[in-house]
Amino acid sequence: MISLQLASLLTAGSLMVIGAVAVIFIDNLIKKVIALSFIADGVNLFLVTLGYKPGGIVYIYLPGMSGSWFAQNAAYPLPFALVLTSIVIGASTLAVMLGIIIVLYHKHGTISASKVLEE
Repeated sequence: MISLQLASLLTAGSLMVIGAVAVIFIDNLIKKVIALSFIADGVNLFLVTLGYKPGGIVYIYLPGMSGSWFAQNAAYPLPFALVLTSIVIGASTLAVMLGIIIVLYHKHGTISASKVLEE
């Protein structure tokens, strides 16, 4: 049986590979943006998987907890903070990319990357 962490790593790798292949081979600009989103989601899943600790608890220190027990059983908080930051930055970047695609469509009349680049 495959472990949850290994399955998450394989899924993250698959998302990144699918996104990279789509960015390289697909001509539609909107589909390229979606592929970039796949890559970002794969990286986020990879970071969350790194922070996973089997049997771990939420990293909130409550009164009455032993400090050494908490340190041994708490999940790693840094990857989750990085993912939260990445999600906020990714949403902003996605909005800017889609706005640029709208401007390119109005200027060139197409969202084909090859036709936009040849003009």
